[in-house]
Amino acid sequence: MSDIKVKYSEEDLQEFRAIIDKKIARAEEDLAILRSAYKNDANNGTDDTSPSFKSFDEGSDVMNKEANVQLAIRQEKFIRDLKNALLRIENGTYGVCRVTGKLIQKERLKLVPHATLSIEAKRKQ
Repeated sequence: MSDIKVKYSEEDLQEFRAIIDKKIARAEEDLAILRSAYKNDANNGTDDTSPSFKSFDEGSDVMNKEANVQLAIRQEKFIRDLKNALLRIENGTYGVCRVTGKLIQKERLKLVPHATLSIEAKRKQ
């Protein structure tokens, strides 16, 4: 029988679940801020009624909105990846590299809890 672990202990999984839950909460807060920024929820100003439109400002506003939309899309993907990591904890596949089948290093999972590849597999990409 080999000494190589094929899955993390329940204690380790609880630790990872706590890290992931914290990251999801923070990511959802950030996403809400991004969404309000590109939807202009808080802006009931009269900027658009001014007779002298400033086209440079308008262009800048559009670029900022587009950047915020892109950031929001990335944030949504990050949240989805984190939630998928929780599912892998539930089904017993969390922390196992999908390429090598070996356990992903604990240090890596603490930094990137939604990782599905070991460093070894990631380098081969």
